Amino acid sequence: MPSPHRAKLAATPDWPKSSAMSEGEYLAGRLLLAMPGMGDPRFERSVIAMCVHDQNGAFGLNLGELREGITFHELLREVDIKPGAAPDCAVLHGGPVEPGRGFVLHSADWGGTGTIHARPFGALSASLDVLKAIAEGRGPSRWVFALGYAGWAPGQLEAEMRRHGWYAAKGHEAVVYDTEPEARWASAWRAEGIDPSLLANVTGRA
Repeated sequence: MPSPHRAKLAATPDWPKSSAMSEGEYLAGRLLLAMPGMGDPRFERSVIAMCVHDQNGAFGLNLGELREGITFHELLREVDIKPGAAPDCAVLHGGPVEPGRGFVLHSADWGGTGTIHARPFGALSASLDVLKAIAEGRGPSRWVFALGYAGWAPGQLEAEMRRHGWYAAKGHEAVVYDTEPEARWASAWRAEGIDPSLLANVTGRA
C-alpha cells in the first residue's frame, strides 16, 4: 500500500490558467486569515497564501497547519531523493485538495520546470526539480513545503468573502518565511495592526 504522505510532484505542473483581468479585483498575493467562528473546522486558524486567483478560480496554500506523521527528510526519501543539505523541517498541511501533492512556495531567486510567479511571496514550484535543488544546496534561499492545497471554483471564493469567514491580509513575507507555523495566524493579524484576542464577529475583507 502506498504511503498516505507520499508526495506527488509532476514533471510539468498543471497550474490554474491565468487571466488578463485586473489584479485589484482578486486576492492573489494576499494572506487569507480564517475568522474566529467561521464554521469550517478544516480551516480553523488557517493562514492561506493566495498564489492564484482569477476568473477561473483560486489556489492557495495553508501555512498555519502542520502535516502530522512525516518530516521533510522522510518525504524526500519517499521520492528517492537523498536529503543531503536539506533541513529536516516541518511539512505543512496545505489544504484538503489533493493532500498527497507537494508544493514549494519559495523566494524568487530560484526557478525551474513549471515555476510560476507568486508575488509578493516569490514563486511557486511543484516539480521534483525544486526538491532536488534544495537537497543539493542550490535551491531557493527561503522556502516552505506543503502537501495539498486549498482550491475554489470560479466565483466560490468571492461568495465566501461576502460572508463572515475570511479576512484578506497583505502578503507579509515575514509571516510566510520568518514565523513558525503555529504562530503565523496570530502574527499575521498583528502585522495588520489587529490584536487577534480582540476579534469580534465582523465580516472580513480588507
